[in-house]
Amino acid sequence: MFHKFIKDEFNVIKYKIGYAQVSTKHQNLDLQIEALEKAGCEKNDQEKISGATKIRRELDKMIEQFREGDELYMWRLDGLGRSLKHIIDLVLSLSDKGIIIKGLVDGVDTSTINGRLFLNLMASLAEYERELIRERTNAGLQSARARGRLGGRPKGYTKETISKLLLLRTIYKDVTKRPEDIYKPFGLTRATFYRYAKILDHHTDEEIKKMGIKK
Repeated sequence: MFHKFIKDEFNVIKYKIGYAQVSTKHQNLDLQIEALEKAGCEKNDQEKISGATKIRRELDKMIEQFREGDELYMWRLDGLGRSLKHIIDLVLSLSDKGIIIKGLVDGVDTSTINGRLFLNLMASLAEYERELIRERTNAGLQSARARGRLGGRPKGYTKETISKLLLLRTIYKDVTKRPEDIYKPFGLTRATFYRYAKILDHHTDEEIKKMGIKK
């Protein structure tokens, strides 16, 4: 990270912040550093992304310190995130906070008309991706319904579960037995057993029989 402060017409300090990043420890930052220094960013705080996790600790710390009117300079915008969606979300979030973003190689400058057009395009891409996800989800649900399946968990219990509940009724309160002596022969886990016990405590046999999955 590089930064140099400037003052606007109201004598308010604004920062020109540079961010240099490479994806492996074997890559060199010199070219980015030189370009950022020429752009007027002075302090050098380099970052090399760690492995497959792509953790950007310096960028995260830098974002926390941003104020309205600050300028973020970087080699290319793809250094901002792990995916296109992440980059779009971050650029739009920073822009909403009044941060100016400048990409030296890709020529992005969100303080210009073309830059604002670029932001609008990114916002449209983000909305397009959300719509695409919604359409795919809806298409999947419709396809499942056409095959006789509904999305989400089925309503009610299977006949096998109902039978187990009714059988448990006769023994689940037997104080001479340990819980595991009761639920293991039924092939149940401890958590499932206690969930069933709660149902038995609050419902009669007739009510339980009506809890079957609706066709």
